[in-house]
Amino acid sequence: MNVEENNNLVDDTQNEIDLNEMLIIRRKKLADLKEKGQNPFLITKFNKTHNSTDIINDYIEEETKTVIIAGRIMLKRIMGKASFAHILDGSGQIQIYVRKEAIGDELYADFKTYDIGDIVGVEGSIFKTKTGEISVKVTSIVLLSKSLQPLPEKRHGLKDADLRYRQRYIDLISSPEVRETFYTRSKILRSIREYLDNLGFIEVDTPVLHTVATGAAAKPFITHHNALDIPMYLRIETELHLKRLIVGGFEKVFEVGRIFRNEGMDSFHNPEFTTIELYQAYADYNDMMELAENLYDYVANKVLGTTKVVYQGDEIDLTAPWERLTMIDAVNRYAGFDFNNAQTDQAAHDAAKELEIKVEPHFTRGQIINAAFEKFVEDNLVQPTFITDYPVEVSPLAKKKQDDTRLTERFEFFIARHEYGNAFSELNDPIEQKDRFIEQAKSKMAGEGEAQIDNDFINALEIGMPPTGGIGFGIDRMIMLLTDSSSIRDVLLFPTMKPRAGE
Repeated sequence: MNVEENNNLVDDTQNEIDLNEMLIIRRKKLADLKEKGQNPFLITKFNKTHNSTDIINDYIEEETKTVIIAGRIMLKRIMGKASFAHILDGSGQIQIYVRKEAIGDELYADFKTYDIGDIVGVEGSIFKTKTGEISVKVTSIVLLSKSLQPLPEKRHGLKDADLRYRQRYIDLISSPEVRETFYTRSKILRSIREYLDNLGFIEVDTPVLHTVATGAAAKPFITHHNALDIPMYLRIETELHLKRLIVGGFEKVFEVGRIFRNEGMDSFHNPEFTTIELYQAYADYNDMMELAENLYDYVANKVLGTTKVVYQGDEIDLTAPWERLTMIDAVNRYAGFDFNNAQTDQAAHDAAKELEIKVEPHFTRGQIINAAFEKFVEDNLVQPTFITDYPVEVSPLAKKKQDDTRLTERFEFFIARHEYGNAFSELNDPIEQKDRFIEQAKSKMAGEGEAQIDNDFINALEIGMPPTGGIGFGIDRMIMLLTDSSSIRDVLLFPTMKPRAGE
């Protein structure tokens, strides 16, 4: 063991001893409070009148205003008969000035025992200190909750990124920028709903528990309903239920909903995530492109005041309209091969060999075009771009193009080298939809998963669904983009984590 490792071990051991001592001291303080009949955990309500940000923003010189605030002690400086502390509430921090003369000997003595992390209620008047800091001159203070564990040191915060996600409550207390990310998340969701409401869409809720795992090509979480004694699946999409509502006569519907997929995890994937899906009767995928680019434009302006954002070093311009490229044209641009010159499966396999694309022997021309796109194109799509006209083999729920039935009226849009959304002119032919479901089920049986077909959805299509445009996109990815967050875990309050031993 070298000197540095030995010093680290000594520091860790000392920190553990110090922590244990602090835990004991804080519990002793709580016991003393209870013995004096001042148990803070018996307090049920505190009537606050102001928050810190409004006090600071609305301050007027020479005006005397009494305020009642509440929050967590983040800093405390005891200076004899007068002390300062910083209080963190839901909007930010503000300084309080506590004088023995103003609150009395007993209360001031109690205040001096309060710890960093304790939650207090304060009444007082607003003033500005000699250094220009707007503060509250305290006339009354009460302990509302005792913190039995110390917060991380302010200059360090939670250094362990894994611990930040596991103990988000501490992360939110320690890091103003983290709180701001989630305030922004709320504003983004509100702006999305506002935009769609202005277009006449109605928000609906559809089941999270499904009896059939169909729709998206994803692996579901499986559970069991005891009363009905049947297997059930956490939803992997909201699509098929929303389309049922279009059949039922709603013409514009959307749902912001939690989706669950039992698949891999990385910086852009979490097993549960939030999407928005919307469907509009008598519209097609061109209408969905216009809606998507205008929605992003609107939300960015509403939340950030601009459509120009920086994401992980890339300058992105979200201003509508966005570029449109067919998948074949995109492959031609970035791989230098035009699949219009490879019209058969064999010709496509020859092209794959020439382009050094890994493909399976059973791959069709359409699957090879999609593989070429994934290899050569995605990493080049920095500015918002619609990629249109996907092969039918990878688009089981989209209408075929009339001028080339091997392709579909489908698009995905890409920003900063990642896919952000997926849309179709929705397939409403029940006979063709059933055939495609069967093909999708065969593909599942050949790999992982159980083949299932949603026959009730086929029945709904047989009742009749009008021509419809639909789109779905990840809310979390949109929030990542607008907050310059590198990981989906940074925009989920409680991302999925593997439990540690003992948890």
